[in-house]
Amino acid sequence: MDSMTQAALGAAIGGAVLGRRLGRKAIMLGAFVGTLPDLDVVIDYGDAVANVTQHRGFSHSLLVLAGLGTLLALLSARFAPARDIPLRHWLLFFLLILLTHPLLDALTTYGTQLFWPMTSPPIAWPIVFIIDPLYSLPLLVALVWALVDRKVVYRCGWALGLSSLYLLFAIGAKVSVEQRMAPVLAAQGLESAPRLVQPAPFTTLLWRVSVMDGDRHYESLVSLFDQTPPQLEALTRQTPLAEGFQQDARIQRLKWFTGDFLRYDSRSTNGQETLQVTDVRLGFPGFYPFTYQLATRPADDRPWQAVDVSFQVSSERGLSGDTFKRLGLRALGNPEALCATAFVEARWKLTSPGC
Repeated sequence: MDSMTQAALGAAIGGAVLGRRLGRKAIMLGAFVGTLPDLDVVIDYGDAVANVTQHRGFSHSLLVLAGLGTLLALLSARFAPARDIPLRHWLLFFLLILLTHPLLDALTTYGTQLFWPMTSPPIAWPIVFIIDPLYSLPLLVALVWALVDRKVVYRCGWALGLSSLYLLFAIGAKVSVEQRMAPVLAAQGLESAPRLVQPAPFTTLLWRVSVMDGDRHYESLVSLFDQTPPQLEALTRQTPLAEGFQQDARIQRLKWFTGDFLRYDSRSTNGQETLQVTDVRLGFPGFYPFTYQLATRPADDRPWQAVDVSFQVSSERGLSGDTFKRLGLRALGNPEALCATAFVEARWKLTSPGC
C-alpha cells in the first residue's frame, strides 16, 4: 500500500495499544514506525530491474522486522521517559506495527518478500489496489477524530475494525470473481493456465483478470454487478522475440518477480534495435508503466547483446516512471502507485497499437 495508508495503519495500531498511556503521542509514534519499511525506496541499486525487484525485500522481511521491533522495544523500555510501560506492551506496539506493514503489502499485486533472505518469489494475493480510499479513509478519519477528542483507544479500535471488515469484503469479492471466471476459462481449456485476479485501481467492485497461455495473454474486466458472463480478449506476448536470450540474468529475475507475466517488444531506439520487456501485471494494455530495455543488436540480426545497465522506458502511450515522478506519485513510497495515474488516463482499449 502507499506510505500514507501504512502510516495511518501504524498510527491506528499505536493508538489502540498505547493510547491509554501515551495518548496522542502513541498515534504520532505509530505513524512514524509504520513508514519505516518503505525507506528502502531511496536505495538505488544502479539498475532498473534491480531497483524494482529489490523493493519490498529485506526491509519487508518478517524476520528482519521482528528483530527490529524487538530491538526498538528493548530500547524504549530502557530509555523512554514513560518508564511505567512494561516491555511486553512495547513489544506488542512495535511488532504489530512493523509486521502488519508487509502483510498488508502482500495483499497488493506488487508482492512482498516476506521470507527474505530466502529466495522464494514475492508473495502476493491481491485483494486491494495500492491506493484504496475505502480502506484508508476510515483510518484517517478516525485518527483525526482521535486527535481532536482524545478518545484515542476507542477511535483507533473502531478504525481498525472497519478497515479489517473491508479486507474481508475484498476477499469475498475476489472469490466471487474467481468463481465466475472458472467456467469461462474451462470452456477455452485455460483452467490450469497461470492467472492473476486483481482489483482495478481505487475499487474492489471492478476486477482485472490476466491469464497466460504460452505466447498468448488473455485479459478480462469483471464487475461485481455484471449480469453476463465475463469475456476474454486475446493478446500476444511475443515471446519468440527473446528466443536465445531467455537465460539472461535480468529476464530470469523479472520472471522470478512477476511469475512470468511478461511481454516482449522489439523497438528501434536511436537507430538501434532494442529488446524491451514489460511487466503486464501493473497497468493496462497500452498503458504499462513498467517496461525495461534489456538488450540491443546490430542490423545484421546477430544475437541480442545484454545492455550494461537496464533502464525503464516509456510505455506505448508515453507513460513512464519519469512522467509519474513529475506528478509527485513517487513520494507515495511505492512504484506500484504509478499504475493509479496510468488507469486514470487510460481507456480500456485492447486493440491499442503494440498490444
